[in-house]
Amino acid sequence: MPATPGHAARPVHRKARPDAPPGFFACEAAGLRWLAAAGGARVVEVLDVADDHLDLVRLPTVRPGPEAARAFGAALARTHDAGAAAFGAPPDDWSGDGFFGPLDAPLPMRSGAHASWGAFLAECRVEPVATALRAAGLTGPADDDAFARLAARLRAGTWDDADPPARLHGDLWSGNVLWTPDGVTLVDPAAHGGHRETDLAMLALFGLPHLEDVLDAYQRVHPLARGWRHRVTLHQLYPLAVHALLFRGGYTAQTLAVAHRWAGA
Repeated sequence: MPATPGHAARPVHRKARPDAPPGFFACEAAGLRWLAAAGGARVVEVLDVADDHLDLVRLPTVRPGPEAARAFGAALARTHDAGAAAFGAPPDDWSGDGFFGPLDAPLPMRSGAHASWGAFLAECRVEPVATALRAAGLTGPADDDAFARLAARLRAGTWDDADPPARLHGDLWSGNVLWTPDGVTLVDPAAHGGHRETDLAMLALFGLPHLEDVLDAYQRVHPLARGWRHRVTLHQLYPLAVHALLFRGGYTAQTLAVAHRWAGA
């Protein structure tokens, strides 16, 4: 894809990997453009994309503040409200699976087209990551059974609600939230159609400055369903499991504790 006019005159941040998985950077670029098209939260601008790199506008950063946090919360709700074709749907201009994880070790992230969030989470997140954890020797029979019971409960619609598929960033931990002079700007998505509570749970997973301001402003635009705070760890299960696969350590114990809790919750 050709560079954006004026590319050479603008500050550039290049993400590069010569042996990137096929489509890795194209998928990310499609996700950024899809999120930007929502007209909600600011998203870093794509300048150029190729098989081995992605060029983005380089962004200056400032200290986080409550005013910017509130503006971001309201804008994020508008991004989510822009919606998606289905639970699990990839961004426009991308077909097939996506990616989740760091540049040097991204894991495949399954796409789908599900009418319910629970069925999507079971088939595209819980079951694939449970299989990967088992293959890595990180689970035992009791853990495998917990993942299977959780998937069954998800398919049965235990935690489904009437909320339609939201347009998610998909990897919205604090490191992908840049505080710039123009306000919060999002980077490095794993964009897809999902449940809005998933992005909010990711913001809480490793802590975000002024998170309560973000959440308060979000709910002024789109009130969250009753009990959403109770469900935070369910939405955190997949990213925790990916961290267990990549880094082991305490992430493994945390992942299994969450799986067991929700298998019998």
